[in-house]
Amino acid sequence: MVHVITLLEWGGAQENTLYTLESLDPRKFDRVLIAGKGGMLDSRAAKISGIRFLQVDTLVREIRQAADATAYFALRRLLREEKRRTAGMPLIVHTHSSKAGILGRAAARAEGAAAIVHSVHGFGFHDGQPAPLRVLLAGLERMASRWTDAVVAVSEENLRAGVREKIFPPGKARLIRSGFDTARFLSGSREKGRRLLGLPPDAPVVGTVAVFKPQKAPLDFVEVARRVRERVPEARFVMIGDGELRREVERAAARASLGGHLLLPGWREEIPDLLRAFDVFLLTSRWEGLPKVVPQSLISGVPVVATAVDGTREIVDDGVDGYLLPPGDVAGLARRVCDLLAGAATVDPLFKKDRLLREFDQGEMVRAQERLYEELLSKKGHGACRFS
Repeated sequence: MVHVITLLEWGGAQENTLYTLESLDPRKFDRVLIAGKGGMLDSRAAKISGIRFLQVDTLVREIRQAADATAYFALRRLLREEKRRTAGMPLIVHTHSSKAGILGRAAARAEGAAAIVHSVHGFGFHDGQPAPLRVLLAGLERMASRWTDAVVAVSEENLRAGVREKIFPPGKARLIRSGFDTARFLSGSREKGRRLLGLPPDAPVVGTVAVFKPQKAPLDFVEVARRVRERVPEARFVMIGDGELRREVERAAARASLGGHLLLPGWREEIPDLLRAFDVFLLTSRWEGLPKVVPQSLISGVPVVATAVDGTREIVDDGVDGYLLPPGDVAGLARRVCDLLAGAATVDPLFKKDRLLREFDQGEMVRAQERLYEELLSKKGHGACRFS
């Protein structure tokens, strides 16, 4: 059982991949992880008991022809070695993220994997890209899909988009939600969260948890914060995360004169407590798979104001447990945030708590994947056995 992912940065796809490898039944699955180097979660992966953690220097997110070719042959070599090491056991290869999804599935096909699975955590192409790049990336996904036995999507919108773009037929894909430890988000503490962030107990607080990259549009968050503070001068803003756009975020915050009103604490592990410290959770993404932090916020009892993109629309009911606005509509986002802070709008973030607790249970996520692996191998004539 080999999972391949581009980079173990902090994110839902990466956390789910690690949790799956931690939790797959070791009596049935020999567990291997292949990833690029330099991710924040590399050290966590290296500590998972009972798995083999292998890294490929040239497996990177950016399109680099020479590095990509080198990474492809490195993946082939590693998969070939795994087949030799586990001789007699059918090889399953499960890829995640766009780059590893293309190169990993190509390598798995070339090395004769018994089953190839790919998880879509949001497609690598989107409407904001130059048309030639979007066409290229969508075409690569269509090509790789021909080598894939099953596709897993974390959102219904990704399933619809895959069918609409002719990447896969409906019967080839299934929905398996991106699970997490839901119990942790039932027990977060507002007081502890505010203490960890150094926030006054009564200040209105708007926060987010996101990697600072174009997909998440962190500069939109800063602009919303500027507009909200004009109407609510005592408001505080928190951006938990980090990434390539951090410098731009810092410069934008300085231009907006946010000063000590905007906190940038970096990545933190106490997310359940920190979410409880917020009065409003704000997500400004331009596109998504399904951001786990949205159901996490609702389970924590925090109303969500977010852009109406992809899987987010499946979780937030506009006007019921939060508000949805078009991507880039900073004026509308700011207006809704102000309405919530002023008590002028009433929503119930716990409206569908029971459904979210069931739907995002991480134990069920792993069991669903195990059932999928066994189903695929059974169709190919592999009976009950241990899988590599």
